[in-house]
Amino acid sequence: MEIKGKVFIVTGGASGLGEGAARMLAGEGAKVVIADMQADKGEAVARDIGGAFVRCDVSSEADGQAVVAQAVSLGKLAGLVNCAGIAPAEKTVGKNGAHSLAVFSKTITVNLVGSFNMIRLAAEAMAKNEPEATGERGVLISTASVAAYDGQIGQAAYSASKGGVVGMTLPIARDLARSGIRNMTIAPGIFGTPMLFGMPQEVQDALAAGVPFPSRLGTPQDYAKLVRHIIENDMLNGEVIRLDGAIRLAPK
Repeated sequence: MEIKGKVFIVTGGASGLGEGAARMLAGEGAKVVIADMQADKGEAVARDIGGAFVRCDVSSEADGQAVVAQAVSLGKLAGLVNCAGIAPAEKTVGKNGAHSLAVFSKTITVNLVGSFNMIRLAAEAMAKNEPEATGERGVLISTASVAAYDGQIGQAAYSASKGGVVGMTLPIARDLARSGIRNMTIAPGIFGTPMLFGMPQEVQDALAAGVPFPSRLGTPQDYAKLVRHIIENDMLNGEVIRLDGAIRLAPK
C-alpha cells in the first residue's frame, strides 16, 4: 500500500500519537482527515498539514459516518488509524467505595466500542475501493496498550478496554480478508503523550527509567514509524505489535 495520494482517517489526531501519525501521513503525501473532540487543536493541526478536521465522538454512529463521508469526498479512503481514547485510573474498591460503573462503561464505550465503530464504518467504505495491484483495498490500525497484558493497579477499566481491542484484532482481519482489507493493532508502552505529561515530573522520570532499552519515553514519531511500516508491508495482518522497549509493567 502506497501512502501518497491516498486518504487516511486518524481518530485522536489532534494530539499525541494521533497527531504524530497524521503528520507522518501528510508528510508522505496523503490527505488526512482528523477526527477528534478537540476542535481548536484538531483544526489547527489540519490546517498545518493541509488536511481536514471533523469533530467526532468515535462512539457515535452519526459522527463516525460524517468522518467517513468527508474522507471519501477527498479521494480513495485507504486507511484508518484509531488513536482516540481515555485513560481513567480507579481501583475496583477504593477509599470512596466501589469503582464507578459510569466510569467503567464510558472507558469501554470510548476505547473499545469507539474503535470498532470507526473500523466497521471505514471498512464498509474501503470494501468499495478498486483494489491495488496486490488485491488490497485498505488497512486498519488500532491502538491498544501494554496495559492490555500488564494492567496496573487502578487500570481495570482501561485494561479491559484495551484487552478488547487486542481480542478483536484477529477476527476482524479474518472477517475482512475477502475484501482485501487488513486489520492490525499497536500496543504502545510508556509514551510521552498529553495523558502522561499530566503526571508529576518525578513520575514521568521513573516511568522512563523503567524501560529496559531504550530507557526513555516513547514518542509520537516512534509510533508513526510503525504505522508507516504496517501500511507499507501488506504481510502484516491480524496481529498486535508491542511497541514498548521491552517493558513489562509492575503492579504500580
